[in-house]
Amino acid sequence: MTFLSRNSRDLPRMRALPGRRTRIISILDVGTTKVTCLIARLKPRQESEILPGRTHEVEVIGIGHQRSHGIKSGVVVDLDAAEKAIRYCVDAAERMAGLTIDSLIVSLTAGRLKSVRGSAGISTHGAEVSPADLKRVLNLAARAPIEAGRLALHSVPFDISLDGETGLENPQGMIGQRLGADMHILTAEETPLRNLEAAINRARLVVEAFVATPFASGLASLVDDEAEMGSACIDMGGGATTIAIFQNGRFVYADSVALGGQHITMDLARGLSIRPDDAERLKVMHGSAMSELMADSDTVEVAPLGEDGFEAPINVARSLVARIIRPRVEETLELIRDRLAASGLGHVIGKRVVLTGGASQLAGLSDTARIIMQRNVRLGRPVGVAGLTAANKSPAFATAVGLLIYPQVSTMEHFPDTSATSFAFDETTRVGRLGSWLRKSF
Repeated sequence: MTFLSRNSRDLPRMRALPGRRTRIISILDVGTTKVTCLIARLKPRQESEILPGRTHEVEVIGIGHQRSHGIKSGVVVDLDAAEKAIRYCVDAAERMAGLTIDSLIVSLTAGRLKSVRGSAGISTHGAEVSPADLKRVLNLAARAPIEAGRLALHSVPFDISLDGETGLENPQGMIGQRLGADMHILTAEETPLRNLEAAINRARLVVEAFVATPFASGLASLVDDEAEMGSACIDMGGGATTIAIFQNGRFVYADSVALGGQHITMDLARGLSIRPDDAERLKVMHGSAMSELMADSDTVEVAPLGEDGFEAPINVARSLVARIIRPRVEETLELIRDRLAASGLGHVIGKRVVLTGGASQLAGLSDTARIIMQRNVRLGRPVGVAGLTAANKSPAFATAVGLLIYPQVSTMEHFPDTSATSFAFDETTRVGRLGSWLRKSF
């Protein structure tokens, strides 16, 4: 396997929010079934016990929705169609907000998201830990090698230690011999990321930052106690289901499976020989993951598949609809259960799982998830943002709301300094050892 040393390769990064000034930000959530654009006003807020990690109040002033075209499972498959969907969506949000935007924070589901762990330690020679020491150890931990053809989306320190004492919030000023850091680096394949960026650029917009869908959904759906104690957020979208694990308030793991609500819709369309649009409507209005609760005598009318559209409606038992839906739901949840087990963080999650995303609203899904994953499951709705309508406060908009929250927490991320000075003081290289000796000697 070929590895590259980690660098940003001009990947856009989020700028820190101004501490005392209001700022307008805009986001774009690009999904398999819908594209959402939100424009919001961020105002500095006082520290409070409610949402203690938030530095700004978020008020949505513009909302745009558009049916997704040219995109499957977050991957751009038709640049022209994707560009048009993005342009129409952004235009609707701009008209509502009464202003024009030129940059966006964009969600990313595609690219086979993969978590990498970086670890590093440096000697502090029994002296006080300085800001330079902390920066140096974080730089080393963030330089974990990643596979060729992949880019680092996020780089979040999740543990800092001093002489084996872990869980330190800020070791600066403490005295010890060895300072250590552990980093969670989330990577994605470069090609789908660049194609999504190209579609956005063709709409005459600039990507301000890419944010992984599981990270954004977790920010919007997990309450502070859940993120602090350790929880998993499962976002069930149209084309994919993503996993985010949080511990001590930090984003420590992510994964995804290429199954979502659209696969259930297509199962119904094929199984009942009906149009996909009718299958989607049937799933939303009458679908359930609990077939044993349905009586065979309880039926619904659906239009059969045909060329002229004049065929007489057929009656379908709701129990049959549930029996078609349930195997796909079970398959998806079993894959998620296995990925959680493979993460090695099952002890971190404990019994807490939060389901969110549009497909999570299927009747009976939470109960099925509770049985398959053997954990306490609740349905997560986005919290902490004002100005949303009731319809936009559903789990389907968790990622979009999380993108609005992300600028407030982006400062916790640490990407390596690629300057020549930093390289000279990197003790892992021969040049670095010389630079380190010069720094300590003169």
